[in-house]
Amino acid sequence: MLSRGLIGSVLVLLGGLVVSTLPESAALMQFHILQELRGHGAGRMLGLAFVMLGLGMLGAAWLALCRYVSHEKNNVEPDEALSLVRHATLVWSAPLLLAPPLFSRDGWSYAAQGMLTRLDVSPYTHGPGVLQGGPIIEAVDPRWLFTPTPYGPLPLILGDLAAQGTGNPWLLVVIHRLIALVGLALLAWAVPRLAQWTGMNPALATAIVIASPLMLANGVGGLHNDLLMVGLMASALVVAVERSWFWGAVLGGAAAAVKLPGGLVCIGVALVTLPLAATMLERVRRLALVGVVAVGFLVGLGVLWGLGIGWADALSVPGTVNTPLSVPTLIGGALDWTAEGLNTGLAPATFLDVVRKVAQVASVLAAAYIALRWRTGDKEASLQAVATVVGTTLLMSPVVHLWYFLWLVPFVAPLRLSRVGTTTVIAVSVIIGLVAPLDSSLHGAYLAILLTSMLAAVVFGALLLTRSARNRIERIADADWLPV
Repeated sequence: MLSRGLIGSVLVLLGGLVVSTLPESAALMQFHILQELRGHGAGRMLGLAFVMLGLGMLGAAWLALCRYVSHEKNNVEPDEALSLVRHATLVWSAPLLLAPPLFSRDGWSYAAQGMLTRLDVSPYTHGPGVLQGGPIIEAVDPRWLFTPTPYGPLPLILGDLAAQGTGNPWLLVVIHRLIALVGLALLAWAVPRLAQWTGMNPALATAIVIASPLMLANGVGGLHNDLLMVGLMASALVVAVERSWFWGAVLGGAAAAVKLPGGLVCIGVALVTLPLAATMLERVRRLALVGVVAVGFLVGLGVLWGLGIGWADALSVPGTVNTPLSVPTLIGGALDWTAEGLNTGLAPATFLDVVRKVAQVASVLAAAYIALRWRTGDKEASLQAVATVVGTTLLMSPVVHLWYFLWLVPFVAPLRLSRVGTTTVIAVSVIIGLVAPLDSSLHGAYLAILLTSMLAAVVFGALLLTRSARNRIERIADADWLPV
């Protein structure tokens, strides 16, 4: 099980060196064999096959891990099972530590944005392109070269500190991946505690969150700030219960200082630290106090570092792209297509803009309803509240990438789900991991997209659709949860 996942991770690393965007000045680019593989279609297809095979092996190893820790008949102690899950995650993540950003170029942008901050150039007003050449921007996606960043001040500050030590983009990427792995470590600490709130199996809940193909492909390999954000979110809930609402709010503010949606956890922080059946006045007062502390941390961090609150002006940047996973984008796009077919004469993207705005308003109203009406003083209810508000935000978001699902799983996995619900979480975690190469790294490469889709379908069928595979997943979903 461990060795199978390790081999899979190594295959993802080797294939990723062939299919991922690399700086032309990188030392690895001087190796003749890598140049040959990257320079020919057959070589790139071979690299892609390595990636898909590796992701499939990781998926199979993960399912075996979940099955092993989910049954009492395996005679494994709860603490031992949890240690095994954490050890497996460490082993499977290790080969990806030195990998380039996989399936997305965002990691290269992080490195460049940190360098901008180091040079006292605000990433909230300038894109990496102002650096005017050099290794630091060689692998940055051209789409974002002259676009300000929508991220909060925390990753920029950490990137600034990293850039003080080196200007090598690959080393900076490794440092940013280590920063992301802090989020993974926070999840490994927080999720077992969240599972205890609901009486669930801590080892299985943790395995679903930190060791899945979704996490390894998109969180660790993909190198996204979302991993640090969600680690801080989960920790905020736990700290609010075990310490105080104040420190939970501080961590909620830190999560928002990575990406603004991280602040949604503050609703759960307020609800869980209120007494049972709190009055509306108590509820509003606690929500206000938590909000003041979280916003104070978010704003104060940017002001102290000289970055200000420029992220507020850049929040529209992600909405400049259309993603097929966004429900409002699909609905708005379909309505615009219909309007064009009917020759209505409406401006392009008329319905797209309207539907997106309506969805954002609906998202805010849903969050307000949960904050003001959800049950208070109940740990399981607060976990459900965060899962609901995050899920609603994803559903209504104008832009949804594959790695955005990292926001939701840590708050869903510890819940007492039905057999269908558990099976769905497991299946989605495998599927999103397998299709990770399709998100952005292959755009425009139609043959690669076709081949990846075919390979993903084959691996998906082997992992989830055969009778033996379905039996394995059913044994996980039907397992007797360990009472806490």
